[in-house]
Amino acid sequence: MIRVAAVGDIHFGTDSAGRLRPWWAELPQCADLLLLAGDLTRIGGPDEMATVAEEVTDLGVPVVAVLGNHDLHSDALDRNTDALESAGVTVLEGDAVTLSVGGAQVGVAGVRGFGGGFEGACASAFGEPEMKHFVATTAAAADALGVALAGLDADVRIALTHYSPVPDTLRGERVEIYPFLGSYLLAEAIDGAGADLAVHGHAHNGTEKGMTPGGCHVRNVALPVIETPFRVYCLGEAA
Repeated sequence: MIRVAAVGDIHFGTDSAGRLRPWWAELPQCADLLLLAGDLTRIGGPDEMATVAEEVTDLGVPVVAVLGNHDLHSDALDRNTDALESAGVTVLEGDAVTLSVGGAQVGVAGVRGFGGGFEGACASAFGEPEMKHFVATTAAAADALGVALAGLDADVRIALTHYSPVPDTLRGERVEIYPFLGSYLLAEAIDGAGADLAVHGHAHNGTEKGMTPGGCHVRNVALPVIETPFRVYCLGEAA
C-alpha cells in the first residue's frame, strides 16, 4: 500500500517556526510522501515561505506542493517557489512528478486551480472581458491538470490542487462563496484523465470527504478541517 500524507492551509508566519516540524519528523514511520495543498503562508511573504522551507527540509520522505491564493498575495511567486525547491520540495503548477515510493510508482499532477463554481451555478465566459478572463483562468488550469494526469505512467495517480474540484467537500461553507472555492472543470479534468485520489485545501469550513462524478475520491485536507498536522490515505498495492 502507498501511504500518502497530506495537509493544506497551514498559513505559516515568521512566528510559526517549529509548529509542525515535531509531527512531520515522524512521517517516515507512517507515510511514503507528503502532499502540501497550498496556502502555506499567511500573505505570501518570502520570509514566511522561508519559514515553511525550514519546516520541510530533510523530512525523510518526498514532499510535493502546490501554492494557494495566500501564497501569491505578495507577488513573490518565483521567490516562494525557489525557497521550497531549495528545501527539496517539488512545486507543481500544471505539471507532474513521478516518485518511486513504497515499491511502486506514484504520479502526482498538480495545479493551483481557480474558482468558477459548479454545475447549475457556475460562471460562464460571456460578457465583460473580466468575466471571460476569470473563466479562462479556471479552464486553463483544468486543462493543464488533465494533460498532466494523462501523461503519467504510474501505479497510483493523484491530483493535487488548492481549489476544490467538487462541492461535496465545501459543505459547511456558505453556499454563496462556492464559486470562489473551486470549479467543476477541475473534476472534469480529473475524471477525463483518471486518478486514484484528488487532494485539495482552501475551504476551511468545509468537509473532508467527497467524490467526483466519475468516482474519484476527493479529500479536503485544509488544516482547519482535518484538525491534525497531516492525514494519511492508503492507496493501491505495491508493485
